[in-house]
Amino acid sequence: MRRKIVVFLMILICFVLQTTLFQSISVLTVAPNLLIIVTASFGFMRGKKEGMYIGLLCGALVDIFYGQILGGYALLYMYIGYLNGFFRKQFFPEDFKLPMALIAGSDFLYNCVIYFFLFLFRNRLNFGYYLSHVILPELVYTLLMMIILYFIILKVNRHLEEIEKRSEAKFV
Repeated sequence: MRRKIVVFLMILICFVLQTTLFQSISVLTVAPNLLIIVTASFGFMRGKKEGMYIGLLCGALVDIFYGQILGGYALLYMYIGYLNGFFRKQFFPEDFKLPMALIAGSDFLYNCVIYFFLFLFRNRLNFGYYLSHVILPELVYTLLMMIILYFIILKVNRHLEEIEKRSEAKFV
């Protein structure tokens, strides 16, 4: 129960920061996607199932407040969390390269799907412009924020795992 409350609060804080503070200090009209960082991080730290649930919650928040179709972002974030869960066995907390690559790939995939559904269907075919003015700047900004946020998520996850191990030891 403690893990669920802490993770929910972390998602809520990241959502509020992403939609308020980072929107006001956006660079080149893009802001970092903190929810992608949270979803991908928990996906490869905790596995497919938890990545999927966290992605669903993150996407549902985006859908409720900003989505045009209820469930679109929830499905997208859920798939991102699930796909990152495949890398749980390759995840080592000391290795920084895998999380960086997975978060970069997740953000790129997210923006490509957004382009496909929101722009390509409206006959806006200039992918090069969207790539250079939205996808790549957001990717760089997200990776810069990932350096800070990832270590916070890692520390919180380790702390929660220690608490869970101690409580399991009491019952055994």
